[in-house]
Formats: sequence, C-alpha cells, structure tokens
Amino acid sequence: MASRDDVVPEITPQVLLKAYAVGIFPMAESADDPGLYWIEPEQRGIIPLGDFHISRRLARTVRSDRFEVRIDTDFAAVIGGCAEATGIRSKTWINARIRRLYGDLFRLGHCHTVECWRDGRLAGGLYGVQIGAAFFGESMFSRERDASKVALVHLVARLKAGSFALLDTQFTTPHLKQFGAIDVDRRRYHRLLGKAIAEEADFYFLGAGGLTGEEALQSVSHTS
Repeated sequence: MASRDDVVPEITPQVLLKAYAVGIFPMAESADDPGLYWIEPEQRGIIPLGDFHISRRLARTVRSDRFEVRIDTDFAAVIGGCAEATGIRSKTWINARIRRLYGDLFRLGHCHTVECWRDGRLAGGLYGVQIGAAFFGESMFSRERDASKVALVHLVARLKAGSFALLDTQFTTPHLKQFGAIDVDRRRYHRLLGKAIAEEADFYFLGAGGLTGEEALQSVSHTS
C-alpha cells in the first residue's frame, strides 16, 4: 500500500518517527522526484535476531578485520553511498528530502550508521532508524566485496547485545534471505512492532567505537 504525501507538504522528524511507530515509512520514486510516498507493505521483511545466519566464508571475512568498522561517524557519506547507482540498481529512491529527514534523525540520535572503512576510504555500510527496541534498516551499500555484509553482522551484534527485539528490513530480497530474513504479514508485524517500541534498548551497549570481527562474532553467538 502506498500513498503520496501531497496533502503534507513538509514531513518533520517527529512525524517520521510517528509513522515508523505505526508501521509506515517514506520512499521517493527517484532521486529527482521531490515527492515522497508512504509505504505500508502487506508482507513485511524482518530478520529474526535469534535466527541470524552467517556463512563460514563470511565469518572468516568478519574475523579477518579486513575493514575497520566505525559507528555513527559519517552519516552523509553513508547515505550518499546508499544513493549511488550500481550495476544492479540503476536509480535510487533516496532524494534530497530523504537525505535531509534522515540527517535530522541522525542528529537527534534516532538514526545510526555502521561503516566499513579500508585505507581511509568508506568501502560500504548501512543506516537505519531506532525507536525503543526496534531497528528499521533503511539501506546498505558496498564498494568492495562483502563490505555491506560485514556491516550487517556488526549491526546484528550490537542489536543482540543491546536487547533489541526487532530488526525490520522493510522487504525481503535474495540477498537478505541468506541471513535469515523472512516475510511476516501485517497483523503479525504490528504485534512485533508494538512490543518492540514499548521496550528499551541500547545501541551503544558495546561502546561507541567499532568492534573487532571476533568481538562481533562472539556477540552474535553469545546472545543466540
């Protein structure tokens, strides 16, 4: 289900948080389209935190510390990376309003990034929104192999250690299904959402700096 925000000319960060709390989120048709659409999928993608899958190959990559993982250090660069066209995706839904709104949420402490750096260059990462014990993954990108996957592992490590109850992926894709992503119907999603946003969680339970790969894998394992 989608509806355009023509009757709401300006969406504030507070309106955006209220929308997430009732199960809807905005998207744009393209980077050049100034409008936004409210989306409420019939089937919602989630990754159950107790059933997160990591392949042996990816675990070796995470453990190798090929990337330096940083938390919340460069939101503009992360959302910029997520907005880049790729060989798979020729256009983006991230327009100027999306950048501005989520930048405001970042400054308010409701939006977080997990960033993978190598040799002083941002190789990949992700960003998402937190309300209570719910984390809404928005987008991820890679400029080097496995960078976004490593960022996702580090995200899940933080969410599990910090007592999060819900990791929302909005939709499922073959890429996300390899990590255990599933579709849930709207009714079940609203039950999970209501419970999660009523609880407290700490994104910085493991500290404000990046973890080593071994620490991330231990966090995922210890809270399974």
